[in-house]
Amino acid sequence: MDKHLKTRLIYIGAIAVLIVLGLVSRKVSFVPECFGDALWAVVMYCCWRIVLVNRPPYIAAVCALITSFAVEFSQLIKWEWLVRVRSTTIGHLLLGQGFLWSDLIAYTVGIAAALLCTMAARRIIKSVL
Repeated sequence: MDKHLKTRLIYIGAIAVLIVLGLVSRKVSFVPECFGDALWAVVMYCCWRIVLVNRPPYIAAVCALITSFAVEFSQLIKWEWLVRVRSTTIGHLLLGQGFLWSDLIAYTVGIAAALLCTMAARRIIKSVL
């Protein structure tokens, strides 16, 4: 199997797990809300890793951070059609609702953790092979 295809499949699997964890985190009262926000940003990182599989991981991290920040700042825009999209379940999950500075911190922490995990996994794989 192609190395890039294998890597993409790993990230697709990670996205599925992260989505489930994120949805569960919203239903469990003792999990802080920022945890779900951090997971959302990690999903963005994984999406960028799928697209940029042959580039260094930090490029995907920067792209994910820009995407996450752009989505958060877009919540300040109150266009009628955008408000309607955000009022749907999928729109709310993808685009959020209501700008919070704390979300920017959660995104940064989540993406930084994902990048560190990626770098650690790459080192482990290189040492084994």
